[in-house]
Amino acid sequence: MAKASENGVAGAINTISQGTEIKGNIKASGDFRMDGTLEGDIVLEGKLVVGENGNVRGNIICQNANIIGTVCGNVTVKELLSLDSTAVVQGDIVINKLSIEPGAKFVGTCKMYRDTEAAFNAAQNQEPETSED
Repeated sequence: MAKASENGVAGAINTISQGTEIKGNIKASGDFRMDGTLEGDIVLEGKLVVGENGNVRGNIICQNANIIGTVCGNVTVKELLSLDSTAVVQGDIVINKLSIEPGAKFVGTCKMYRDTEAAFNAAQNQEPETSED
């Protein structure tokens, strides 16, 4: 569960239900469950769960994450990233700890840091790539 913060309430869980589609970024201080579709980035101070029908097309930065559905984007997790057997992740991950069940699909690179703050800071300090034509 999420810790109390000056912007949120302890135990606050936000949910996007199956059948819901959102275009835009999400920033929250509590925990979050995504069972719908999001085209945008997620930044959380708590835990993210991407449910079996969840589909995220964007980058993720959070404290902990459990991916059961699909993520197409970079994932940065300060503590533990868990990929269930039905998970599909296409993108680079930066983590402190990683758990992958047999059957999970991951295409990308993985950077693992021993220091949780180093992993989190590395992701937050990454500048978006720009192309010059």
